[in-house]
Amino acid sequence: MTTKELLLELFETQKGAFFSGEEIARRLCVSRAAVWKAVKSLQNEGYEITAVTNKGYCLAADTDILSVQGVQKYLDSSCRDLEIVVLPTAESTNTLVRQKAAQGGNEGYTVISNEQTRGRGRYGRPFFSPGKTGIYLSILLKPAVPSSEALSITTMAAVAMCKAMEEVSQETVQIKWVNDIYIRGKKVCGILTEAALDLESGMLEYAVLGVGVNVYTPQGGFPEDLRDTAGAVFSAPGKDAKNRLTAAFLNHFMSCYRGKNSGDYIAEYRRRNLVIGRKAVVYRNGVPQTVDICGIDDACRLIVRYDNHETAHLSYGEIQLDQASG
Repeated sequence: MTTKELLLELFETQKGAFFSGEEIARRLCVSRAAVWKAVKSLQNEGYEITAVTNKGYCLAADTDILSVQGVQKYLDSSCRDLEIVVLPTAESTNTLVRQKAAQGGNEGYTVISNEQTRGRGRYGRPFFSPGKTGIYLSILLKPAVPSSEALSITTMAAVAMCKAMEEVSQETVQIKWVNDIYIRGKKVCGILTEAALDLESGMLEYAVLGVGVNVYTPQGGFPEDLRDTAGAVFSAPGKDAKNRLTAAFLNHFMSCYRGKNSGDYIAEYRRRNLVIGRKAVVYRNGVPQTVDICGIDDACRLIVRYDNHETAHLSYGEIQLDQASG
């Protein structure tokens, strides 16, 4: 690691504590000049580092900037093997991870960005990804499952994100089938899973799980077309909220994905889903149909009943809830 990375790791482990330049130099085995240069570099990146004569340097306790070091200090031991990259900005974290997959990258390669300039949601739609107020994260996965089970990755991630948000924010969190996370009646997170299929075996070659979280409301608010539907996890800045939320999600998701805590995620997905028992319009290939939502099956497909009383199990599509049935 570079001197700057080592210094940030030291600061992150003891936020609010002062370290003299001499002590830092001794711990990192570098010169005092190298310490000063690293401090200035971090300050230029937005880190609030105070320098006080005869006391040294201190990273503010309420600093909330995503970093590898900030995330890693909250990870469970089961996630320590993840290769994590944090970027100030990226066109799309899913695109970067797909490129890594094409190069033979290892499972667990994770890209996190503070901003996306070309973020994408379902069906190629733009995904609003402003800087400083969100988390945009993608993980490379190589599950040994047939393509028919790809939906399980999205549903595991939805449950993991609900648990992570409740752990960090104390809010009540719900899921709107299939991939949207809601707090206080507003969407705060979207999930997109993209997969490559091995045509010979019918198994997944790899999958890229992407999540985008509105941690805070962006300055100036959400764009006009999102103001009625979009919300944020926190109403005000929280202490190290982005690093804690990122790590909590990775801990819960990887535990479930690796089978250490996966027994009842489908039951949890059902319990948290806000669509069951509601009337809705389902859009499949752009065609709207009015349905009653009866439940979610063991493959996480939506069980619906049409006006003619026929039922179907849907593995994809979008739904617009009838607010009168809520």
